[in-house]
Amino acid sequence: MALHLEAEPLDLHTRHPFLIARGGQAQHRTIWVRLRDEDGAEGWGEAAATTYYGETPETVLAALAAYVPHIPADPFDLEAAERSLEAALGDNPSARAALSSALHDLVGKRLGVPLWRLWGLDPAQAPVSTFTIGLDSPDKMRAKVLEAEQYPILKVKLGTHRDGEILRAIRSATEKELRVDANASWNRKHAIAMLPVLREFGVTVLEQPLPPRDVEGLTAVTRASTIPVIADESCLVATDIPRLCGVVDGINIKLAKCGSLREALRMIAVARAHGLMVMVGCMIESSIGITAAAHFTPLVDLVDLDGSALLSDDPFHGATIDRGRIALPSEPGLGVRRR
Repeated sequence: MALHLEAEPLDLHTRHPFLIARGGQAQHRTIWVRLRDEDGAEGWGEAAATTYYGETPETVLAALAAYVPHIPADPFDLEAAERSLEAALGDNPSARAALSSALHDLVGKRLGVPLWRLWGLDPAQAPVSTFTIGLDSPDKMRAKVLEAEQYPILKVKLGTHRDGEILRAIRSATEKELRVDANASWNRKHAIAMLPVLREFGVTVLEQPLPPRDVEGLTAVTRASTIPVIADESCLVATDIPRLCGVVDGINIKLAKCGSLREALRMIAVARAHGLMVMVGCMIESSIGITAAAHFTPLVDLVDLDGSALLSDDPFHGATIDRGRIALPSEPGLGVRRR
C-alpha cells in the first residue's frame, strides 16, 4: 500500500522579530508533512521554505503534490526514494527534506529506535549549540544577550553599517564565546578590514562574509583570517564542497538547503575527506525540523540549532538545547511529539 501524504501550514512566531542582513520578520510559515502507512503509523517532516533558495510555503505545497506519485510504498526504500523525488522535480530542497525526514521517522518507528541509534551515533558527542542574536539596534541586541543568559555560546548576526558598534555593545554585556554571521553581506575589502575588529572582540568563527559566488574573495578573507571562515550560502549540496577546499575552513549544512538527511550525511563525509570543518545550522522552524538535523550532530564540529528555541509558540517537543547542550530524544524515529 502506498504511503498517504498529508501537509498543512504551521504559523510560528519568534519572541523578537528575527532579522538578518537581508531582512526578516516575526511570523514564519513552515509546512508540516506527515506520511501515514497502512497501520496508521506516521512519519513527520517539516519544510522551512525561504525565498532566498527559491521556495515559499505555496511552492512547497505544490511540490509535495507533484511528489505524491513518487513516494515509495516501502519507507525503507530511502535511497531510491531520494533519487526518484529529485528526478521528478528538482530544486525545492525544503519540500524534499521534509519528505526525507518523514520517511526516516517512519523507518525509526517501525524498527523501534531513534535515528541517532540507527546511525550508530553517541548523543554525548554532540557539540554545544549556539544561540542567535538577530539584528536590531545595538541596545536591543545587548538586551537580547542578557535574555539569552543560559546559552554559553552566542552567534551574532552582522551586516550593517554599525557592526563594530554592535559587537562593542554585546561584548560590554557578556564574556561568552561569540561567533558571527554576515549572511553574505560584506565585500572583500570590508571583510578584511573587519578581521581586526573581530579579533578585538574575541570572535571565534566567521560565517559567510561574502556573496556566495565570490570564491576569490572568500579565499582572500580566509587567508587573512586567524579564525575559521565557514561557508553557508556558498555550499548547498555535497557537490559544492570540492571547489571550496582551500577557499574556506568549513561548511554549514542545512536540511532546507541540501534536500535530505541522506544528502546531509554525504556532505559530512565529503567535507571530512577534504579536511574541512562541519557545521549544522537551521532556519526558523519548529522542533520537527530542528530534531531531524539534531540527530546527526554527533558527527559535526559546530552546531547552530536554535530555530525552535527562538520561538514563542513551538507546537512540538523534540530535541532541546537547554544551556546549549543538545538533548536528543530516546523515542523511536525523530522522537518528536505534540506539546
